[in-house]
Amino acid sequence: MGIYTMENGRLTVTVSDHGAELVSIFDRANQRELIWQADPTFWNRHAPVLFPNVGKYYGGSFSYEGKEYPEGQHGFARDRDFKRVESDGDMIRHRLISDAETKERYPFDFQFDVSHRLNGNRLTVQWDVTNTGQKKMYFTIGGHPAFRVEVLPDTTFEDYFLQFAPDVDELTYRLLDLDSGTAIMDKTWPLHLTDHKYRLRKDMFDQDALIFDEGQIQWAALALPDGTPYIALESRDFPNFGIWSKPGAPYVCLEPWCGRCDNRGFGGDISEKPGILSLEPGDTFTKSYDIIVF
Repeated sequence: MGIYTMENGRLTVTVSDHGAELVSIFDRANQRELIWQADPTFWNRHAPVLFPNVGKYYGGSFSYEGKEYPEGQHGFARDRDFKRVESDGDMIRHRLISDAETKERYPFDFQFDVSHRLNGNRLTVQWDVTNTGQKKMYFTIGGHPAFRVEVLPDTTFEDYFLQFAPDVDELTYRLLDLDSGTAIMDKTWPLHLTDHKYRLRKDMFDQDALIFDEGQIQWAALALPDGTPYIALESRDFPNFGIWSKPGAPYVCLEPWCGRCDNRGFGGDISEKPGILSLEPGDTFTKSYDIIVF
């Protein structure tokens, strides 16, 4: 497994060939690491790429043309070694191509490129999914970067805030059914904000991730105890967004998604799944989000 490092006067960024995973953003101006360093006591990942599915399928598998395909949470891309196909100092592109192993779990031919580009205090993560097969393919895709909290000495998790765009005064989220890991659809909960902020609480992820649908979140940040944001994620035109942490852990994941886990009880063909993406043979789906350091 190899790693690739990019740096400029503000940031040093490291990306692994395994999973095309972002493993470090070091803020040189403030001398602090911003990506969770995968302490297995809580969670042994940094910022996995979620493909070809975000979250879980109801019952642990999806149906396509009358056949069941077992698949775990968040898909297989995060656990595969990607090929490094391009790098030029401030950009790296990784590629994963379908093979016999992926076809056993996911019956579509694809080329999946993940690019990381560094520009000043901004890191752009881009996905390019190409349908290399002869039939329409179906998928969901998402990011899962985990950002460190407690970045200042003598502070605790509950001293920090989530911060949202100035036009966002209240958000509505769904929770997961813990038995199936899929979304509860018959109830939503409000996230009440004060000055576009929400103070972190130790118990806020006791029922797993908070799921925000209908494109509610296009920009989200983590803010210091004085309310100043220190890192933000900008994800324009993403329909879904997740916020999660392992209870008790000093990190928060800000997760831009195109599609998400199944709704609880869904049992149809994957082509009928709410929020599913589809791609015709030869076509490419492109999407990107930015991580911004303040």
